[in-house]
Amino acid sequence: MRARRNVTAGLAVMAVLATLANCTGNSHDSQRSGNPGQPRTDRDAQRNGPAAPKHPKLSGKQGRLIGDGSTSYTGPQPGQLRPRRLKPGDKPPQFVVFSWDGAGQDGQKLFSRFRAVGKKYDATMTYFLSGVYMLPAKKRDLYDPPRHSRGSSAIGFNDIKGVKDTVEQLGAAWLEGNEIGTHFNGHFCGPDDGVGTWSPKEWIDETRQAVSFVKHWKTNTGQRDGEPLPFDYGKELVGGRAPCLEGQKNLIKAGKKMGFRYDASSVGGRQVWPKKIHGIWDFPLQEIPVPGHSFETLSMDYNFLANQSGTTKGDPSKRAAWGKQMRGGLRAAFRRAYKGNRAPLFIGNHFESWNGGTYMNAVEDTIKKVCPKKGVRCVSFKQLADWLDAQDPGVLRRLRKLDVGKRPKGGWAGFLAAEPASTHSALPVKRKRK
Repeated sequence: MRARRNVTAGLAVMAVLATLANCTGNSHDSQRSGNPGQPRTDRDAQRNGPAAPKHPKLSGKQGRLIGDGSTSYTGPQPGQLRPRRLKPGDKPPQFVVFSWDGAGQDGQKLFSRFRAVGKKYDATMTYFLSGVYMLPAKKRDLYDPPRHSRGSSAIGFNDIKGVKDTVEQLGAAWLEGNEIGTHFNGHFCGPDDGVGTWSPKEWIDETRQAVSFVKHWKTNTGQRDGEPLPFDYGKELVGGRAPCLEGQKNLIKAGKKMGFRYDASSVGGRQVWPKKIHGIWDFPLQEIPVPGHSFETLSMDYNFLANQSGTTKGDPSKRAAWGKQMRGGLRAAFRRAYKGNRAPLFIGNHFESWNGGTYMNAVEDTIKKVCPKKGVRCVSFKQLADWLDAQDPGVLRRLRKLDVGKRPKGGWAGFLAAEPASTHSALPVKRKRK
């Protein structure tokens, strides 16, 4: 068994570098104001992905505007799974969830890049939106964060162009079947009134503000003629990931009151089948291999960075090797699940060009490699929750008994033989995207 002594090493560095590096690159305001930000160039080092798909316009759909017209209802979301129960002898699908913290569109255009990658390889993903990316800096006082002064944020705010660009990407992503979750707002970390110290009531207040910034982006930017988002965020929002993976205990309590179905804030999970905490699915970042080392680290770009350079601008001569190491770790984690217990694999990322974009390239290469494989479904957290909720609880209990990388003794054919038969196929089918 691999040692796990270094699994939280990335988090230790994260505490030191949080305001320097974590989830700040999408804020246009931070580029100009001197707030801590990320490398925004190094584009020559990034791989040219597929061309960004055009934004599907709402004008071609029948939509009912909501509130000030910032959002709308256009019907059920396209591109979703039709969850089906496993039947005796079935091998479970291999689910892989790619998720993005602080989703937003800035000059790096990473949101549109990975939308295109997802469409090409039939991968839907979860985009965790930071609410302050929907709030222009001149309206910063609308944000009243728990335990911090009004108008403050550890990741800055946006500008009007940044808000409009992000709205365009969010709307298109949703129409393509992707999930828009929440990364909440100000990204306050650490023991001094960070999110880990917040009460359930404070988490609820923070979440309601995040939803409000989305539902009033037109009023707050003055851009009344823009296309509305094609969904009601208040109803679509069913989960999120806490900044710096802190405060899950009280966030779960708050999430239960808000109708959340899952939480992705847990740290140090293993590659086993997930379970619920107080009725909410716990989808943790997982311990995965680090090629060349005996320890494992969390399945997130930032944690590979923390174990490699410890800085977002490391030695250029080592960047290719760092990307290769992350790519190797992600693929090793995939293989041991795919050939083993088939537990869902959770991969977390940021829209950042850290160390010349080497981690972005590693993630894109992983999507290309694993998502087209037989029996693999690259889905959002919401879609995974749908599938899990459709399964027989007894089947899930049996799946959770399989340790990391371990197949059932005797193979899958007889593993679920004692469970009630179903007339459905094991592999979920996606509805055709429009």
